[in-house]
Formats: sequence, C-alpha cells, structure tokens
Amino acid sequence: MSTNQQTGTFDPGESSSTNDRGLQSSRSYDANYSVVGARPGLPSSSAKRLAKGLGWFSVGLGLAELLAPRAIANISGVSNKHTGLIRLYGLRELASGIAIFSQKKPTEAVWARVAGDALDLVSLGVACTAPEAKRGRITFATANVAAVTVLDVICAMQLSNGNHGIHASASCVVNRPLEEVYNFWRDFQNLPRFMRHLESVENIGEGRSRWKAKGPAGIDVEWEAMIVADVPGEVITWRSLENSDVDNAGAVRFEQAPGGRGTIVKVNFEYQPIAGVLGATVARLFGEEPNQQLDDDLRRFKQVLEVGEVVVSDATLLGTGYMAQRPARPAASSELEGAEMLPSETATNYRSEERRAERGTMEL
Repeated sequence: MSTNQQTGTFDPGESSSTNDRGLQSSRSYDANYSVVGARPGLPSSSAKRLAKGLGWFSVGLGLAELLAPRAIANISGVSNKHTGLIRLYGLRELASGIAIFSQKKPTEAVWARVAGDALDLVSLGVACTAPEAKRGRITFATANVAAVTVLDVICAMQLSNGNHGIHASASCVVNRPLEEVYNFWRDFQNLPRFMRHLESVENIGEGRSRWKAKGPAGIDVEWEAMIVADVPGEVITWRSLENSDVDNAGAVRFEQAPGGRGTIVKVNFEYQPIAGVLGATVARLFGEEPNQQLDDDLRRFKQVLEVGEVVVSDATLLGTGYMAQRPARPAASSELEGAEMLPSETATNYRSEERRAERGTMEL
C-alpha cells in the first residue's frame, strides 16, 4: 500500500452531458490520473462566498462612513476633525465592494481591501497618539479592523492560490474479484464504513449524492457531489458541486492484479481546505494529515472486503478501528469509558446486518 501527497492541480474532468464524453475522459487517465481538463483545479466556491460577504461589508461600511462620518468617528474614538478623511475612506470601501461584485474572480479587489485594512490600522495607530483620543474605543476599533483583516487575507490567499488544492493519492491490492471491489465502491453509501471522517453518503439520484463529514476540530461539513465518469470495472470519478462547504474531487481506478491475484485499487483525491492555507495548517495541528488518512482508509477498505470487517483489538480506543492502535497495551479504563462502544460491541462488518439476522434466526 502506498501513498503520495502534494499540493497541485487535479481535475477529473468537466461534468459531461453524455456517457460517451465521460468514457473518453475516464480512459485518458494514466497511472497517476494526471488530467488537464477544460477547467484547472477545483472551484474555490468557499472563497468566492467569503469574497461576496466582504463585498457587502465594504458597501455597508462605506455608506456609513460616507453618510455619517461623525457617528463613525464617535464609535471609533477619534476626533471629529477627521470627518473628511473618514468620507474618503468611505469612498474607498464603496469602490472595493463594487469591484468585488463586478469581477468573476475578485482576487485584486480583495487584495485592495487588505491594503485598505493596513491603512486603517495605521490611521487608528496615529489617532491613538492624539491628546483628545478615546483610547479604549480606538483599541476596540483596532481589534475589529484586525479581525476583518484576517478574513481579507484568508480570502485573498485562497483566490490567489490558483485553485490548487491538497492532493493525496494511495493504492492497495485487495484479494477480491474486480467486479466485487468495483461494485462495493460504486455504492457511495458504503464509503463511511471505511473512511474515517465520512459520517454518511446519501444517493439522491441522477448520479448525485449528499455527503456529510467531520472536519478538523469536530466541525460538521456537508456537500453534494456528482459522478463525472463511470466505467464499470475500470474507473469512477466524482467532484463536489458549486457552493459546497468543501470543494473536492476524487477518482478511483480498478485494475486486475497480475496472475489474477485480486484487484489493484488506485485512488486520487484533492480538496480545498476550509479557510485555505490557514485551514490546512489547523488541520495538521489536529493530526488531520491527508496522506495518512487516505492510506488508513484503504487499509480498512481492504480489511472490509477481505475479512468482512475492520480488524480491531483491545488496544483500539474506539471500536471502529479509527484510532491509533498500541501493540501489547490495551486501552486504559478511562479511555474506554469515553468511547461510544467497546471494540467487541462494534459492528464493522459490511455484511453485519445479514449476519445478525442469521444469528437471530438460529436463536429462534
């Protein structure tokens, strides 16, 4: 089993209206699934939504500064002598907001907001030195401007990132027939059974599905995805729809292992972290490493198909096998008390419902 993680461009192809186009795009993959589609990378819809929010903020603040500069001066704790300068800043905010709404990808407009934020912070610092300054209010205003600056920088960095997401790839060999392996993965509702962060996948028809996952620090995220290409027994590709909480795309290829010894499964996955670079950094702080995640997911996938369940032991803190196992040392009582269920009580078998039904029939 091998993995590879990098930051790059991965595009499983555009959504096709015909099966022929999907077949052509899927068969163009090489061993690493490097594809150059009509649209590079993932749509950074989260950044665009944030940019629109910042645009409305600019318009609202600009109108307030332009029409009520004395009120803004009073709230900010600066002297009323600076109302003319506040009106100029209001015009700047209005221009930034209009620029954001007028651009399809408002990278420059958001960076202009960052420059404006820096000017605001300098102006507040200078105002704080004046004898008539109300320093408590100025400090409060400075804290608010700094918070908005952080949002502006995050948004600008995401828009400037060229839509390059975090890319991870992994492969494994499953000792099961190719058709069985393909059919199991093709039913996306099976994915949460071996993918740690996925809570549920619901098929909603017409090649679309609704995904729910647990993000870094326990944040719940949801999105809808659509199948881009599906060649039975060969390849499946999918990508999230616009305005998803997490922009992502994935591809999995199935190949017959040499000598008929099972099925080779190769997976490619790319996503845009929540809050961009900052989100990726926070995720790593919580141990959310995509490289290791995908490798662990495929290990569990292999176990489910070959053994019928995810293998767990007394060293597993949670019965799903998702937590790190510690050889030769069972979990402490305090750790087991915090678990939802013990390893022996967990149904990780993807045929567990059928087996429970069989046991119930035998008992009767």
